[in-house]
Amino acid sequence: MTASAPPRKQLSVVLRATRGLVTVDDVVAILRVERRRAAKLLARWTEQGWLKRVHRGTYAPVPLDASSETKTIANPWLLVPTLFEPAYVGGWSAAEHWDLTEQLFRDICVFTAKRFRAKKERIEGTTFMLHTLGDNQLFGTSVVWESGTRIPVSDPHRTVIDMMDRPETGGGIRHASDCVAAYLASQHANTAKLVEYGKRVGSGAIFKRLGFLLEQHGVASDVLEECRALLTAGYAKLDPALPKDRLVTRWRLWIPAAWKTAP
Repeated sequence: MTASAPPRKQLSVVLRATRGLVTVDDVVAILRVERRRAAKLLARWTEQGWLKRVHRGTYAPVPLDASSETKTIANPWLLVPTLFEPAYVGGWSAAEHWDLTEQLFRDICVFTAKRFRAKKERIEGTTFMLHTLGDNQLFGTSVVWESGTRIPVSDPHRTVIDMMDRPETGGGIRHASDCVAAYLASQHANTAKLVEYGKRVGSGAIFKRLGFLLEQHGVASDVLEECRALLTAGYAKLDPALPKDRLVTRWRLWIPAAWKTAP
């Protein structure tokens, strides 16, 4: 394809090559044009109604039968690799994917090593809740393929550990506790893998929350002893968003008064 080809034909070539979202870099690589020319082509195709701008430098094809109210992106997960890479879908969103919850969340939970000023992005009618982490923490993921796009998602074990590290990514510790119970009853259950991942993440509060909740859900004592051996000094809150009314000393954990402890 040459830069002198008709713009409509150029667009057809770009759409066949990308099979989803289109970026300026895509147009540069596919049509072998300069970035300024690529940006102008994207702007023209958008004005003509063939594309819709969904984010800075990122566009989506507009279906032929689309109305002005139609969402261009059928599955918002498609935006995660393009906009937030390196990143993965995690937390409550991954819990839904792995059937660890029946609760439906409107927002999408994303873990990313890319730095953003805001903790959330509103794109195409969907809110993405962003949680930053280091490049060395991008492990424990599986791949979901959607419309030819590779989308990383935390595996069931990493999903649980992220919730223990940051309860807000599980929709709060009460919902996270329900997800732990569902995980333990599922085919994915593997407490050794939880311990392995918890060590790799390296947060001192993980094993305090994890051990406490595993005890709540009746897990064998040898796993609890392993969690206890990994406790760090100091005390953590079961959920930073909840009151710290009672101290469970064996887990070095503050819990709300209403939380029922195991005997």
